[in-house]
Amino acid sequence: QVQLVESGGGLVQAGGSLRLSCAASGSIASINTMGWYRQAPGKQRELVARITTGGIINYTDSVKGRFTISRDNAKNTVYLQMNSLKPEDTAVYYCNVRTWTGQIYWGQGTQVTLSS
Repeated sequence: QVQLVESGGGLVQAGGSLRLSCAASGSIASINTMGWYRQAPGKQRELVARITTGGIINYTDSVKGRFTISRDNAKNTVYLQMNSLKPEDTAVYYCNVRTWTGQIYWGQGTQVTLSS
């Protein structure tokens, strides 16, 4: 089992920045990929960014150049630095972990709200 605790969401003006953090505990050695998804009202949950143990990173096109995902393996934590935020970035952001055996774990979600 892996437990995930997220932090860092909030209300920010368009053009501002936020940093999300997700700390993992439990079966840490089983973790391969760590990442972030988001779900806006009335929309499906979508991948924002993910990073593998080996450092391979993927971003969804809409956040490229604005968001940066990073991972501190010593702290079992994944970060999402979000810059130049736009109103369309408003969503609940979920931390996601995938283990080497394909199990998936989700955080509780943290709200990010943009004000124009």
